[in-house]
Order: sequence, then structure tokens, then C-alpha cells
Amino acid sequence: MSTSKSGKASHRAGRSAARLAAVQALYQMDVAQTDLEDVIEEFVHHRFGREVEGELYHEAEEAHFDDVVRGVVREQKAIDVRINDALADGWVLARLDSTLRATLRAGCYELQRNKDVPAKVVITEYLDIAKAFFENEEPKVVNAVLDRVARAIRPQEFGQASV
Repeated sequence: MSTSKSGKASHRAGRSAARLAAVQALYQMDVAQTDLEDVIEEFVHHRFGREVEGELYHEAEEAHFDDVVRGVVREQKAIDVRINDALADGWVLARLDSTLRATLRAGCYELQRNKDVPAKVVITEYLDIAKAFFENEEPKVVNAVLDRVARAIRPQEFGQASV
């Protein structure tokens, strides 16, 4: 039994590390205009499981990292529309910090495409990522926006009828 519990914990840690790395990769692409293939190669071959600039990068689930980064890039226009619809009145995605945008995009992608992961788990994971980068209102924004997105596309998980 401990092997399966250990395996599940390792899988969760790998997924969490992949999510964090995906947000960092999306941020890097946004700010430095890094190419998709270059950023994926950099993370997979030079960051995962290594120390970079004094920070240890945990082993990430490469397939999940790849899926999230490529998926966000592929579906970014639709994702951005969904996020803009979920933002409070007067707010637009383009006005948000790049790290916050990357976090919301990755979380929204997972809510749309990875239906095998409960919405509340996805929201919690990306809320934790936001808390790692921000101390003020930004984590609340991530929580509120991803909750609105989840309720719109997965109403059955919240005891709501499908719209």
C-alpha cells in the first residue's frame, strides 16, 4: 500500500511541478518572446531536476508540462475570451501582470481540457502558484476567475445544471 500512496504522491508532485513550470514557460514566452519549441526544450533539458540560479527545479511530469504549454499557445484566443468574460467589470486580461496572465491561461486551459482532474483541484493548484508569486490581491483574482470559468464549463461539479 505504501508504494501506491508513494506513487500517487509522486505523481501529484510531478503534476504540481509541471504546472508551475508551465506558468514560468508561458511567462517567459510572453515577456521575452521566446519560441515555443525553444522554451519547452530549455525546461525539459536544462531545468527539470536541476539547480538554476540557486533555485532547485523539481522533476516535473514532462507530458503534462508539454500539454499545458502547447495547449495554451494553441487555444490562447479562446482562452483569453473566456478569461476576459470572467474578469470583473472594467478589467481586461491585457492589463494584468504577465505572471498573472500566464497563471490564468494555464488554469483555464486545464479546466477546459483536462476533465479527468476535478475543477477544485485545478483551481487550488493554480491558486498555490499565484501565492508563490504574489502576496496581495492577485491570488484572489486567480481564485475568482478560475472559479467563474469552472462553474461556466463544469457546472455539474458544483451542483448546477448545465447551461
